[in-house]
Amino acid sequence: MAFFVLSHTGPIPGVTSTVMGMTTSASVPTGSKAAIAGGTVTDRLVEANERYADAFSDPGMDARPVLHVAVVACMDARLDLHAALGLELGDCHTIRNAGGVVTDDVIRSLTISQRKLGTRSIVLIHHTGCGLEAITEDFRTELEMEVGQRPAWAVEAFRDVDQDVRQSMQRVRTSPFLVHTDDVRGFVFDVKTGLLREVDPT
Repeated sequence: MAFFVLSHTGPIPGVTSTVMGMTTSASVPTGSKAAIAGGTVTDRLVEANERYADAFSDPGMDARPVLHVAVVACMDARLDLHAALGLELGDCHTIRNAGGVVTDDVIRSLTISQRKLGTRSIVLIHHTGCGLEAITEDFRTELEMEVGQRPAWAVEAFRDVDQDVRQSMQRVRTSPFLVHTDDVRGFVFDVKTGLLREVDPT
């Protein structure tokens, strides 16, 4: 089936949510409706959590994903993975990062997911219009010039999204730490249509 980051990103049955526009800055812009209420974006999230907690009841779930699947995907805010894949709370592990690429830390999470929490299938999801297609590894040099220290991590930028999905599948399949690599599939999510397109591993 598929891969996910160790978090839940979908709607929770029985809970009604309201989607609100948010700024990426630390404080809400002056003049917006949110500014009338005051506070930062984080304050709004904490307040939303308090309302959520008021109606919350322990679902009594085990930490092991019901569908025994882990999904690795990009952190892009346009991807609502649970809704797009028909998943519910407790179904999967979700692992997200910039680009949805398989890095050492993704292998770390997948290894724990498989060896300690029983997942067997892995789904890798990149998407169209990814920001990593617009930058290069020179970003590390730019950071070094700005802060005086070169990042130890790679940017993992790419130009061909299909080829990067294939590379991610290969990294999973050749990892000595993962015990289940027979059901690893990769996809590209189209942000305009909402459809997944499977990538041929060869």
